[in-house]
Amino acid sequence: MQQRNGASAAEPVPPSATGDVLTCDLCVIGAGSGGLSVAAAAAAFGEKVVLIERHKMGGDCLNYGCVPSKAMIASAKRAHLMRTSGPFGIRATSPEVDHRAVHDHVKSVIAAIAPNDSVARFTGLGVKVIEATGKFLDRETVAAGDHRIKARRFVIATGSTAVVPPIPGLDTVPYFTNETIFDNTQRLDHLIVVGGGPIGIELAQAHLRLGSRVTVLEGMKALGKDDPELAGIVLASLREEGLAIREDTLVQRVEGRPGALRVHVKSGESLDTVDGTHLLIAAGRRPNLAGLDLEAAGVAYERTGIKVDARLQTSNPKVCAIGDCIGGLQFTHVANYHAGIIIRRALFRMPAKVDNARVPWVTYTDPELAHVGLSEAQARKAGFKINVLRWPYHENDRAQAERETEGHVKIITSNKGRILGASIVGAHAGELIQMWSLAVAQGLTIKAMTDWISPYPTLSEINKRAAIKYYAGVPSSRMVRRLIGWLKKLG
Repeated sequence: MQQRNGASAAEPVPPSATGDVLTCDLCVIGAGSGGLSVAAAAAAFGEKVVLIERHKMGGDCLNYGCVPSKAMIASAKRAHLMRTSGPFGIRATSPEVDHRAVHDHVKSVIAAIAPNDSVARFTGLGVKVIEATGKFLDRETVAAGDHRIKARRFVIATGSTAVVPPIPGLDTVPYFTNETIFDNTQRLDHLIVVGGGPIGIELAQAHLRLGSRVTVLEGMKALGKDDPELAGIVLASLREEGLAIREDTLVQRVEGRPGALRVHVKSGESLDTVDGTHLLIAAGRRPNLAGLDLEAAGVAYERTGIKVDARLQTSNPKVCAIGDCIGGLQFTHVANYHAGIIIRRALFRMPAKVDNARVPWVTYTDPELAHVGLSEAQARKAGFKINVLRWPYHENDRAQAERETEGHVKIITSNKGRILGASIVGAHAGELIQMWSLAVAQGLTIKAMTDWISPYPTLSEINKRAAIKYYAGVPSSRMVRRLIGWLKKLG
């Protein structure tokens, strides 16, 4: 969270007379997106804050996740546009990709954002930043570097890291994770991606467009957490573009040497091999809990993360935990959402609680895939009598002008019109989902989504047309027609 211009910084946290004990209002462990948001907001309100980070400021999102991946996707999209410009009257061409320059672009984007998350900026806000590993000594004390920190409240925001599954032979061959793939400066001839979730699929398409052959191996269903109707559209488009996606395919073992790798797989009862030059492991994430000594703090946890209640409070009343380290929905915006709850509770004693039903997410493939609220399957399972509304991109004039007609909006409402959820597949789905995110968060009915004026021609009209479809049967209603006939008699 960035401080608004003109906001006053908190007074710096002073050391005690002994020189090694710091006392503060709030001690935040982890300087990723969630931890930084808590620290910046608390300091802006005059709280004394200590922020502990053992690695890089900005955490996974800035250094290895959202920022570099979207920068790489942007490069890949430019290459793809050059190849597919023919329908616009522009001669298509095969781009010459400079992979070192792509690498430099990615790093320059990180560098441009990094000052917002830097030690210098947060020190300027009045936050005491300690670059060391944080470890609980007891229920109310944390050690970091040469300091012991005692705080009114602690917030654990240590994030997560890539899971490296125990695949036989993996320890004998080179492989990438999301923490190393962005350091590459060369073309990858044939990249094998283990994992068909959002991270794996996004990076697979990006490398395909940058000139690599790419094969994705997924043990279950690719993009399996999304509505299968819409995920299927994305996967079909990717396959048509040339991405090899093998679902229900389990990796048995790997072997080889740099530049010549072989992955042994099993699909049903069939055994097969996939040969490639490079390997990317994108098989999920695990919480960063090692070294915290949570037992000393009386903080309960399990393999999937720290256990918290709806208030994000742990089994120790003085300790809260947010973001990826508690498992669940692992997105940067969720960590920031959690940070807001912590600030409302810690500073203003407000009864704020987590509501995952309002959390949106986006997979930044092309076409994009976005979702918020309940899916059709979830709504039916919850016992709702529902309406399913759809509107296709190809019925939108702006989509026709841009030749981005693939995809549709899918809206789930109750039988009384309350908006339960929305999914969008298509161009700019991540932008279009935001008004549905607002609608779900505010408990709006579908009528509210018809009472605004959409500028023409924009893709946002798709949202309004989908909402209007709720009333599609009104013109043919006998009751409505009788009412109109009666009103006509009044003159």
